[in-house]
Amino acid sequence: MKDTQILSTFQELAPEPAEVAPARVLVFDACQVGVVLRAVLFVELVLAVATLFGAASLLEWLNRWSLFTAGALPATLVWLISACSLKKVLARLGSSAQQVAGVLLGAVAGVYGCGMLYLAGLLEPAPWLASACSGALLSAVLVAALMLRARGRMPAATAARLSELQARIRPHFLFNTLNTAIALVRAEPAKAETLLEDLSDLFRHALIELDESVTLADEIALAQRYLAIEQVRFGERIQVEWVLDSEAAAARLPPLLLQPLVENAVRHGVEPSMAGAQIRISTQRRGSRVVIKVTNTVPAGPGAPGHGQALANVRDRLKLLHDVQSDFKSGLRDGVFQVRIEVPA
Repeated sequence: MKDTQILSTFQELAPEPAEVAPARVLVFDACQVGVVLRAVLFVELVLAVATLFGAASLLEWLNRWSLFTAGALPATLVWLISACSLKKVLARLGSSAQQVAGVLLGAVAGVYGCGMLYLAGLLEPAPWLASACSGALLSAVLVAALMLRARGRMPAATAARLSELQARIRPHFLFNTLNTAIALVRAEPAKAETLLEDLSDLFRHALIELDESVTLADEIALAQRYLAIEQVRFGERIQVEWVLDSEAAAARLPPLLLQPLVENAVRHGVEPSMAGAQIRISTQRRGSRVVIKVTNTVPAGPGAPGHGQALANVRDRLKLLHDVQSDFKSGLRDGVFQVRIEVPA
């Protein structure tokens, strides 16, 4: 399969511990490209509206907006850089203390922006108090928005994980694998043992508590175990090709992300076709980006349409982890279906 064919157009519960102090975590995180872009846009929109008051003409409004931007934009960047640089320090504080610290940083940033305009001779006399209060108010809004975003990640990630487990550990996959192992026990015991070991590893990764992200190398290893199981089941009907770039192995992904994609490739490519299908998984580092592709041939003629749940799940989880730094595309062309993922290296 050629990549140019595709996308050219587009336990039983443990007893509760006694008196365990709640872990302190960062309630707002400014270390995201998407956060920086939205914060700058928000401040610029506030300035655009505020400078409308008292502007007698369009030219006067533009001049005033430009003047305030010259102070507010560096101040906003100072706040974002400071909040990101002090991330570990802030995480040691309580929730309320972190919010107060964020607002105080905003006040300092406001004074900094005012000072820049004052030193440049563009603001005379300098409104120090008004600048500090404006910076504190805008930073309070930003902190509140970032806190809401952080809180929204937890239920969304939990729901995505549960949905992923449902889509991945399908009962018929388990039953078919166990039946295959039973059939191999007498004829090929070594192969049956290997099959059960792969199945055990697969479920161990599915059921343990994972971090927010794992390496691409971990995801590749899990997908290889899954496809090794399916290779025993389908034999020559499934042809798998791996094209892996070692320099891409350290890229971070949400856990349990690739396996549903390769399962989809088996389900919609191999299972409905007596001739089988080709599956190709490739990774490549391109500068500061890593491109991941999962490609499979599909049988001709009408097939059972999928609901797109796994693809939507992958897209949402990528966005939760990498925000605007990730890219997800999927498409079918000339009997070949491909999913293309792009993440930071």
